[in-house]
Amino acid sequence: MNSKQPRKQRKERYNAPLHKRQGYMHAHLSPALRKEHGKRCAQVKKGDTVKVMRGDQAGVEGLVEAVNLKSCTIKVAGVSNFRADGTEVPRPVHPSNVMITELDLEDGEREKIFSR
Repeated sequence: MNSKQPRKQRKERYNAPLHKRQGYMHAHLSPALRKEHGKRCAQVKKGDTVKVMRGDQAGVEGLVEAVNLKSCTIKVAGVSNFRADGTEVPRPVHPSNVMITELDLEDGEREKIFSR
């Protein structure tokens, strides 16, 4: 993308294919993880433990239950809203509003990323 115009920047982001949206799903690492791995941020994956840093649910820590590339959101255990009929539904959170406190390193590919 070469344009500086905000409308074109937004349009590019909204119409991005899924393989480019994958790059938008990064979140900051906690200071301990930052020191351990020598990286500032990482891609949020299902199974990571994150702490919500912004919004009404700030301070809540939970496991990432789902990652939605279509809407660029994640669902965190313990972060939910109540419907009018009283049922509880998970609340989508943008990855930029969370901090990763524990990484799920069971994936071999992910271990390679951090060992570079």
